[in-house]
Amino acid sequence: MMTQNDKVRTQVQMVCIDDLVPHDHLLRIIDKAIDWTFIYDLVKSIYSDGVGRPSIDPVTLIKIPLIQYLYGIKSMRQTIKDIEVNMAYRWFLGLELYEDVPHFSTFSKNYTRRFKDTDLFEQIFQHILEECYRFRLIDPTEIFVDATHVKARANNKKMQRRIAKQEALFYSEMLRKDIDSDREAHRKKPLKKKDDDNDKNDGVGGNDKFEDYTDDVPADAKTIKCSTTDPESGWFRKGEHKNVFAYGIETACDKNGWILNFTVNPGNEHDSRTFKGLYDKLENIGMEYCVVDAGYKTPAIAKLLLDKGVKPVFPYKRPMTKDGFFKKSEYVYDEYNDCYICPNDKILTYRTTNKDGYREYKSCGETCSTCPYLSQCTASRDHVKLVTRHVWEDYMEACEDIRQTLGMKELYSHRKETIERIFGTAKENHGFRYTQMYGKARMKMKVALTFACMNLKKLAKIKNEWGLQMA
Repeated sequence: MMTQNDKVRTQVQMVCIDDLVPHDHLLRIIDKAIDWTFIYDLVKSIYSDGVGRPSIDPVTLIKIPLIQYLYGIKSMRQTIKDIEVNMAYRWFLGLELYEDVPHFSTFSKNYTRRFKDTDLFEQIFQHILEECYRFRLIDPTEIFVDATHVKARANNKKMQRRIAKQEALFYSEMLRKDIDSDREAHRKKPLKKKDDDNDKNDGVGGNDKFEDYTDDVPADAKTIKCSTTDPESGWFRKGEHKNVFAYGIETACDKNGWILNFTVNPGNEHDSRTFKGLYDKLENIGMEYCVVDAGYKTPAIAKLLLDKGVKPVFPYKRPMTKDGFFKKSEYVYDEYNDCYICPNDKILTYRTTNKDGYREYKSCGETCSTCPYLSQCTASRDHVKLVTRHVWEDYMEACEDIRQTLGMKELYSHRKETIERIFGTAKENHGFRYTQMYGKARMKMKVALTFACMNLKKLAKIKNEWGLQMA
């Protein structure tokens, strides 16, 4: 029998908004997971006491972007439209059935006038993380670190070139001292220190910092692309399919997938250069193993971690040797005599320690010119083979020993279940592929709230399964 729905849509009923939200709804579980009054203590100092018009409840104001990032809604304007018709959203925000929803620009205005230049959103992230620690859900002994890129709100065609000035990295001073000590041990003079104004090619590497726009760029100056829409983003290239302005989000998590901390950097800064900023936030949490990909496999990071008592877990990295040539591993280092021995049993002697921190070992050109393996050894015109060894190479060898230790291969394989899964979930479900906001500060807000939502969702589901009540 066919049924026709002839019920009147304008029928008046007495309902409670609490009855319109299913008992197993995600927002019910999340709302019960933590005591949201902690936000009042965080924002108390940025609200006037008894002066001016009554404000929107700060908890309601913060929950609005939480809904946006929790459900991956593309914009604040669309979020407000969804709140107007979604009873669960209204219930979560504490709005009445017929109460007006705040204008979509309300949060932006409050951010500009109150929350800008504060660490409010990082504090919210940390508070939720502390709840996870309180229930002993986090194991900080094994930390997984990686970075992903979020597309900036910047037109790829609106750019200008700027002169890039090199800024010394976190290990530059320490490397300089070790280079001078190594040269002194080999009876070499210390390297000359260049003036700060001429330090852009000092050999220790650095992050690109922008100077003013210029039309008269010297021929030998390094220039980089800079967005005129969002100058704090960076030009990101990954293969042939990605050429965009983006932000790099460096993130750490434990083996259970709990996000522990993060940093936000321009997309053109390499992961290995920004690692120190993230490590400083993780230094005192009890880390024993740090699992990272090949992009972090550098002598500086190996030294940093090992000196702090942390075991780096690096992957195997294939040698970058040209086909048909001997690999570097085929040249044996003689530690006692401080020299290398080539596959033809000839000696490569120490010559100097360069400004990049590498010792240079060279062969005798006359001897090599008659070597039967010359075509597999070097293509240099003077038949001289050059092999380099970093002054911190011992740390890299220690990391290789750790990699070969039983269980480390299995530990490294958990990256796909932890940090890589976090990035995949964030991009698929929480709108983390791109940002609609300008500037690094607003990007930090987006990252902090997105990761707070991800941790909170896991915490809420676990507490709901355990049957725990709000503390």
